[in-house]
Amino acid sequence: MVTTDEQIERVRELVASIPAGRVATYGDIAAAAGLSTPRTVGWIMRTDAADLPWHRVLGASGRPSAHLAQRQLRLLATEGVPVTDGRVDLRTARHPFD
Repeated sequence: MVTTDEQIERVRELVASIPAGRVATYGDIAAAAGLSTPRTVGWIMRTDAADLPWHRVLGASGRPSAHLAQRQLRLLATEGVPVTDGRVDLRTARHPFD
């Protein structure tokens, strides 16, 4: 499947809209952007997110990727996101996309 420029921009808009102190999952963003899989969001984030609050996007478990975990959790904790045992409490910190 080819990812269009419009889909990339939509994902970027959604990530940019996550306020400090809140998080979203790759799946949340995929659903809001109308994408078929969270993996597409991951690919976009990996290739085009340096200027975005990338640290506010997590996997469905609430855990960050292992290679980013310490940095990501530190940034989130600074914003007041509840982190326990290396996992974000998605029930309280998840940003709703309406």
